[in-house]
Amino acid sequence: MTDMLRGDCILTFLARQRTLSFLVVVLAGAAGLMAGPSRAEPSHALAMQGEPELSADFDHVPSVNPDAPQGGTMRYGVYGSFDNLNPVIVRGALTTARGIWFDREFGNLVFEPLMQRSRDEAFTMYGLLAETVETDEQRSFVEFQLNPEARFSDGEPVRPEDVLFTVEMLREHGRPFYANWLRPAKTIEKVGEHGVRFTFDETADRETPLLIAGLPVLPEHAFDRETFERTTLKPVIGSGPYVIDDVRPGQQITYRKNPDYWGRDLPIKKGFDNYDRIVIDYFRDANAQFEAFKKGNTYVYPDGDPNHWRTAYDFPAVRDGRVIKDRFEVGAPSNMLGFVFNTRRQVFEDRKVREALAMLFDFEWVNRNLFYEAYARTSSFFENSELSSSGIPASAAERELLAPFPGAVAPDVMDGTYRPATTDGSGADRDVMRRALKLLNDAGYRFEGRSLVGPDGRPLSFEVLAQTNEQERIALAYKRTLSRLGIDLKLRTVDDSQYQARRASYDYDMIFATYAASLSPGAEQVYRWGSGSRDVEGTFNFAGVADPALDALIQKIVTARSREDFVTAVRAYDRVLVSGQYVIPLFHLPEQRLARWAFVEHPEKTPLYGYQLPTFWLDEAAMANR
Repeated sequence: MTDMLRGDCILTFLARQRTLSFLVVVLAGAAGLMAGPSRAEPSHALAMQGEPELSADFDHVPSVNPDAPQGGTMRYGVYGSFDNLNPVIVRGALTTARGIWFDREFGNLVFEPLMQRSRDEAFTMYGLLAETVETDEQRSFVEFQLNPEARFSDGEPVRPEDVLFTVEMLREHGRPFYANWLRPAKTIEKVGEHGVRFTFDETADRETPLLIAGLPVLPEHAFDRETFERTTLKPVIGSGPYVIDDVRPGQQITYRKNPDYWGRDLPIKKGFDNYDRIVIDYFRDANAQFEAFKKGNTYVYPDGDPNHWRTAYDFPAVRDGRVIKDRFEVGAPSNMLGFVFNTRRQVFEDRKVREALAMLFDFEWVNRNLFYEAYARTSSFFENSELSSSGIPASAAERELLAPFPGAVAPDVMDGTYRPATTDGSGADRDVMRRALKLLNDAGYRFEGRSLVGPDGRPLSFEVLAQTNEQERIALAYKRTLSRLGIDLKLRTVDDSQYQARRASYDYDMIFATYAASLSPGAEQVYRWGSGSRDVEGTFNFAGVADPALDALIQKIVTARSREDFVTAVRAYDRVLVSGQYVIPLFHLPEQRLARWAFVEHPEKTPLYGYQLPTFWLDEAAMANR
């Protein structure tokens, strides 16, 4: 599903959005407008394809403990800083405090969506603020009936007018992906006392109602339209289970559970939100964050570094069992981590150059010497799932989708034999280097002295923008191999704020990036790889891609009605991405790793998409005796 898109300069995009027609009609009690020839029955849930797994009378989602103990203070640690509490605006996208809204780790503590996604299913939304949802087979509209019991934390009811206000603010001042979700909505109407109906134009697809269902609902009475787009450190009001209790800008934010939270007994919320207080401490570097965990000042530590996982836990609390190292198997695709070429830069315009540079990353050497051979090489944007094209010849249906774009897929990717280059692990595999040099020669590069010089007479040179020590280590290993062919890699490491600013404005040659993978890729792909996002600052189109084949396949993905058609479209899409050589695929772990203090407990069942911190709880007795 969706990623948090960053950026504070999208004037061009917003200007384009304002040219689209948008009509908000407030019609109380207009029962006649509720009827239609393709009207369906209201439902408790909505799935991308097929039917929801849980029936209308479900008691709780499968991967929680519905009887989890309540109470205590959870303490998290994060890297970075913050100076904003409005999580939906463009201007504060880089520095919004964690946990308020749309936080994959900590949940939606303050703002809530109309419907809540189940992490036990590929893509299904269940009622939260909206008690029911209704759409038709064509998904030409979606209608939500709000729960009459829904309340904001100040006691005010959640009204259709709040939904209409939210849409207005998101379209005018929200982050780019909100405007994209809302673009197909040509009319939005209040229906009856609690209903809101979105009617879509011909650009809508099957995912559109689910994306609308994932919108937050903001209280109209608690925001000023004139100042909405400005960053703020005044605690915001939402309908979620927590309120903002204390703010120390850049250092700490504390949430307190709302004892009057309206939704605590809803089936979709059972087993969630089990702490009385949540404290999130900010640290300026990863070492300080880990030291705080070791001392028990924070209680969980997600660890994606196998070197760190293997060597950093030799301290008393681990040896005596007070700190536990957990591994969680995940059913979702592995994320794509890689060096990303900024094809906006002349040095990376030629696909042959990108392919040659990708071949020269010696994964075998890096994995053996830096990571104790803990990683597996990534070869697909949907690795370890049915959506991956890796090792599978393109089906007839895929070839039909790809036929209008000859040359978009490399022959070895089409027939399923593609793999990233495998070396002898020496860091200087002569065979691989010869093949890479041949591609560079074909692109017009020749040796002049010890440097590889292009057709324009310039040496092949580029800069990698890094943010962490681990990224530095990987980049230096890459630099070592490249230097053997006269290629100059410069490494620049910057602090978090500078990194985010340069990334948002695409001011780099090459960066590290992680593309979160899902079993239900959809509209978020527009902001990763769509042509329309190439020149809009603050998107995830880090590579600067504008490819008609990708645009067409994204459309096929979001309009697929059957799982079979969906898988076909995603595999074809994967083949085009891999063939484009936009990313040097690095590696992935086959599991999630999390260190926790033993008094932090979690459900037995792991969701399809991995563990959920909001379903954990504290054993306060064990906590007191630690």
